[in-house]
Amino acid sequence: MPLRDTTSHYQKAYFLLSAADVKQLPADQGIEVAMVGRSNAGKSSVLNKITRSKNLARVSKTPGRTQQVNIFVIDETRRIADLPGYGYAKVPLAAKEKWQKTVDQYISTRESLKGLVLVMDIRHPLKPTDWQLLDYCAHRGDLPVHILLNKADKLSRSAAAQTLKEVKAEIAEKYDLVSCQIFSAMKGEGLKELFAVLGEWYEYK
Repeated sequence: MPLRDTTSHYQKAYFLLSAADVKQLPADQGIEVAMVGRSNAGKSSVLNKITRSKNLARVSKTPGRTQQVNIFVIDETRRIADLPGYGYAKVPLAAKEKWQKTVDQYISTRESLKGLVLVMDIRHPLKPTDWQLLDYCAHRGDLPVHILLNKADKLSRSAAAQTLKEVKAEIAEKYDLVSCQIFSAMKGEGLKELFAVLGEWYEYK
């Protein structure tokens, strides 16, 4: 049965806080969906597209700027967690190690986390750090991951479709709770499909 339109809920989202450590996060209750991805995958642009805001998440020209967990509130029981970007070569090793620790702790201990949106550049999918992230989630056992192959506007439709087919085949060999779709934050392509996934995770009826 198709979900009713719940997109207006996301437009009410507002920034709550930045946490350098999982201990600084809001009370672990309600429903949280996290967004994560390589520093140049366009994660902030995706978040702004979901909420129909131009500046809710700061879009930086310097990848790797998000070094903390940013929490956005949708309503009193639902939140979006924007996790630090990873994989950018110019980020110091110490920062990369801190990312690894923070994200690992967040995924493994956050009980309100109901799903994770993994943003990838469709031209460069499934890098080693992406596999590492997917393994984190699989280790928890019950955490679904939805991959957004972002920047689809950079490829032809046939090339994008072929990449989607290849990525789906690769993840199907290793994971049961990982889904995948084509997306373009610039053009809004794939928004309806993404909202359907988010609607299930957030339990919108």
